[in-house]
Amino acid sequence: MLGLLMLQTRFPRPPGDIGHPASFSFPVRRRIVEGAAPQRVVRGCADDEVLFRAFVAAGRQLAGEGAVALSTSCGFLARWQRQLEQALPVPVWTSALLKLPELAPLRCGVITIEAASLTAAHFEAVGADPATPVEGIAPGSPLHRTLLEDRPELDETDARAQVLAAGQRLLAREPGLQALVLECTNLPPYAQALRQATGLPVHDIVSLLHERMARLHAGR
Repeated sequence: MLGLLMLQTRFPRPPGDIGHPASFSFPVRRRIVEGAAPQRVVRGCADDEVLFRAFVAAGRQLAGEGAVALSTSCGFLARWQRQLEQALPVPVWTSALLKLPELAPLRCGVITIEAASLTAAHFEAVGADPATPVEGIAPGSPLHRTLLEDRPELDETDARAQVLAAGQRLLAREPGLQALVLECTNLPPYAQALRQATGLPVHDIVSLLHERMARLHAGR
């Protein structure tokens, strides 16, 4: 069983989102971390000791209930990858950004919910190149506002368009990219459309967790 440390949210989660029950082919148990609001995590988790302790407590509970590994519902928690690994008794895979070192030496780009908040520290925490090209979802767009402001409505047509537009902006700036990684755990529903639009491999938290759980069970 995989344990998922979930942000405290109300926005809709379509199939493919880390919070949708049909997104995984193996057993998953989710636990909401009280106080883990999207803006608090995305824009200020680095020095938030109270929030860190809440994630550790929830992770220990899930491990005690049989989770053989843990992940999170926000890629920005990559910032705590090493600290959570040290604090918890099972493997921790905080973010799709963990895929970047595996993909080296391919030239990869990252699409994130908020480029201004994704720093070199997030990349360094997972052993990735801090100079990795990044493109964010357009600030103030419906998708950006739904996820960051935790709104109860999601325009899936807009969401798909925003992800494709971010991919196009990134490739226009970095035309030699060979793969894309979606930082945001709410963007996997649009990964296939992005693959079709760009012709590139697209990796996300859902695909990474399937790979890592298969590897974990194969190693037993």
